Amino acid sequence: MSIQVLQPRFRIEECLEAVRECLEAGWTGIGFKTVAFEKAWCDYAGLPQAHFLGSATFGLHLALEVLKRRLGWQQGDEVIGTPLTFVSSNHAVLHAGLIPVFADVDDSLCLDPEAIEARIGPRTRAVVFVGLGGNTGAWDQVVALCRARGLALILDAAHMAGTRLHGRHVGHDADVAVFSFQAVKNLPTADSGMICFARAADDAHARRLSWMGIDKDTYARTAPDGAYRWRYEVAEAGFKYHGNSIMAAIALVQLRYLEADNQRRREMAAIYRRLLDGARGLRWIDPAPGCLSSTHLVQIRVPARDRILAALAADGIHAGVHYRDNTDYALYADQAGTCPRAQAASAELISLPLHLGLGDDDLARVAARLRHHLG
Repeated sequence: MSIQVLQPRFRIEECLEAVRECLEAGWTGIGFKTVAFEKAWCDYAGLPQAHFLGSATFGLHLALEVLKRRLGWQQGDEVIGTPLTFVSSNHAVLHAGLIPVFADVDDSLCLDPEAIEARIGPRTRAVVFVGLGGNTGAWDQVVALCRARGLALILDAAHMAGTRLHGRHVGHDADVAVFSFQAVKNLPTADSGMICFARAADDAHARRLSWMGIDKDTYARTAPDGAYRWRYEVAEAGFKYHGNSIMAAIALVQLRYLEADNQRRREMAAIYRRLLDGARGLRWIDPAPGCLSSTHLVQIRVPARDRILAALAADGIHAGVHYRDNTDYALYADQAGTCPRAQAASAELISLPLHLGLGDDDLARVAARLRHHLG
């Protein structure tokens, strides 16, 4: 049987029962489940605001739009980010009419504070920090740098559901954090996300923008007795980014298991580490000091990466790459060569199969075949 790199686990009967509640109540869009999940996420992560969205990609664009409109950013202003990420991190900058400027990464594969500082220019307005694989990297230093230089700080926490730094869940010291609950994330739905602003006014603005700029959503305009207030105001053009109750219902079920699931992922990472200790040419990507990672990914660096991937695939083991250096794509090729550490990592990275459907025997099979192909 083949082994996949990522695969969701759903508590199917519990999820179906939660979805049934939505169908029976007649609320499948914004509704009681979205409200309940937003509160549950705030309670779990210790964050002051949370707004449920259709995807984390929506959240990244919305974060930039809210900050841009409040702070008066102009078309062509710059946002510093990483080339070692899924392209949505950088596409969101373009969608907001801003220019992505790439800074290099450190050994954690997260943004290097010194590289950020070197890229700050007169039109720099923000930093988008990606917690790759659940890692926090040099987050504390990045926070201090952004505060000192007056830059907004956006945490792309798509991989970080459950990540803690110095005992606190990530996101509390960012201007805005965006989490993903896409199908293969640690808290999987079909697709959804959460945007968490530090400021209540930004959260309120995001809620309007995520529902076409309308000042009150349909659920908020429905009284407890079922009476519907149809009149609303539209002051600015918004988007159709809000989440729905079907996804929120699934998310509420999955949240109950997140801590246990993340602990199992850390155990699996430790098994890989033990079985692959001393393997020829293998380098680990380790969590930063003080980071209890969600362990969304277990990443290694190896020489002749493409040959190793092909050999594993021939064995029925489908590892992954997270991610290809974005400057390899035509859209971002104008910045090719600006981030040599990210470029070098991109050519060597492998994400080992890691999901809750794998048993210890599967991990042993992966490790044994990888050792064999490393020689």
